[in-house]
Amino acid sequence: MSVDRHLAEIAREYPRWTIWRSDAGRWWATRHHPLDAAQRAAGGAMTIDADDPDGLRDQLRDQEERTGRQPRWWAGPAPP
Repeated sequence: MSVDRHLAEIAREYPRWTIWRSDAGRWWATRHHPLDAAQRAAGGAMTIDADDPDGLRDQLRDQEERTGRQPRWWAGPAPP
């Protein structure tokens, strides 16, 4: 799958983030809105990176779980 297609799919799955790939080949995501103190205390980060698209999805999933914000496609229960 092309880089552009991966970027578009991840951006659709996580609309609260800006997704890009650096010239060095790393995959990045930055939140559109700041975190509150509780979200930061839970381990939320404003910007994350990974080696590949699957790794970035894993990081995004973890961040959404930590901060209590699920991606648009999420159909499961809200985290406790």
